[in-house]
Amino acid sequence: MTNTYIAKPFRLLPLLRQRVWGRHSLGPYYLDDVGHEPVGEIWFTFEENATSLDRPLGDLLRDRPEILGKAALVRYPGVCPLLIKLLFTSSRLSVQVHPEDSYAAEHHQCQGKTEAWYVLHSEPPGEVAVGFREHITPERLGEAAQTGEIEQLLDWRKVATGDIIFVPAGTVHAIGAGLTICEIQQNSDITYRLYDYGRPRELHLDHGRRVSHLGPHRHKPLVRTLAPWRDHLVSCPYFHIERLRVTQGLRIAGNLSHYLLLTCVRGVGLLGDERFKLGQTWMVPAGAEPCILNGPGSEWILSYTADEPTGALAEVTPAGA
Repeated sequence: MTNTYIAKPFRLLPLLRQRVWGRHSLGPYYLDDVGHEPVGEIWFTFEENATSLDRPLGDLLRDRPEILGKAALVRYPGVCPLLIKLLFTSSRLSVQVHPEDSYAAEHHQCQGKTEAWYVLHSEPPGEVAVGFREHITPERLGEAAQTGEIEQLLDWRKVATGDIIFVPAGTVHAIGAGLTICEIQQNSDITYRLYDYGRPRELHLDHGRRVSHLGPHRHKPLVRTLAPWRDHLVSCPYFHIERLRVTQGLRIAGNLSHYLLLTCVRGVGLLGDERFKLGQTWMVPAGAEPCILNGPGSEWILSYTADEPTGALAEVTPAGA
């Protein structure tokens, strides 16, 4: 690849993942009919994801780490720090847990997995499990995972459209049926299944017992309104997540020190001179030129890796409005 400055946002093309708990219809976010095997996840920022620049994202980032700016992971070249997914559930996911950084690096040579879920749509029963209702012992965790009692020990809660759930590494959790979720996580695919409702899939009880937190979940995000059109949803050492509701247009400043990821969850319009629509994810490279997001009525999930909430956004009136 020639050493061409990447000055504009580019699109991350979807990568479909089949899952036993997924759906045959992903509308309105993506293809209405995905064929014989249910699709449970659409990935956007994995190394294998194609891009509108005609190169896989991993190859692009290995050649051009400056796209990520200060957020580039020196230890993991070619890896975007965050993995953005859309999840579509028709039944419960396994009861599972993810390791934190040091354990993942020692055992799998990768990042750990802290994540957050933004609920796009919820149908009955519309529930998730995050942490336990009370403290349990490691011995009881092992026994409950084998007998299925773990389902009753978990703290199941109802969720509605617009809810945000923060799930630090080590949190035992499960996602229920009837949900469409935008998941923002550290870019790692390490999952330890503790219980899977009798499905014939591998469990990972040894690893899972070592990394699981055995008490209630106490990590409720502090949602802050930064502007009438902008809510800051989650802040942690790995990411910031915001919700943007565009009433007119937004100006994205140029020469940023870090990348931005924009996932459209409502509406259509223009990002710079490119058309966007529902269900797409775009990357704004660090150091890119300023651009205008012209999409009145659109809604976005903004994710990025930085020390503080970004100052890159300002509301504007599109030309000709």
